[in-house]
Parts: sequence; C-alpha cells; structure tokens
Amino acid sequence: MEDILIISIIFGSGAVIALTAILTAHKRSSLKLQIKMLEKETQLEQIRLQSYDSETEKMKLELEQSKQLLLDRRTE
Repeated sequence: MEDILIISIIFGSGAVIALTAILTAHKRSSLKLQIKMLEKETQLEQIRLQSYDSETEKMKLELEQSKQLLLDRRTE
C-alpha cells in the first residue's frame, strides 16, 4: 500500500510540473505576441504621424501658392 502511495505522489507531482511548464510556455507565448502587437502598433502610429506631417506640409504649400496667386491677381 505504501508503494502505491509513493508512486501516486511521484506521478502526481510529475503531472503538476508538466502542467506548470505548459502554462508557463503559454504565458510566454502570449506575452511575445503582445509585444509584437505593440511593436506593430507603434510602427503604424509612426507611419500615421509621418503621413500627417507630409499632408500638413502639402497643405501649407498649397495655401502659400493660393496666397501668391491672389496677390499676383491683385497687382495685375
């Protein structure tokens, strides 16, 4: 009877260790995916900001050109 109890404890602790390893691997995998997702979101935000900056600069140039055209028409 004692042998069965010892064998049960050994196999039981082995199962706990295996489950812990599986859960730890899953958590690591999830964290890696979250990090990758945050990196992609950061890249996307940088692209959005660059686009916003270039659109703003384009609009400034168009405004300056429109002002210059109006001034040219007034002097004619």
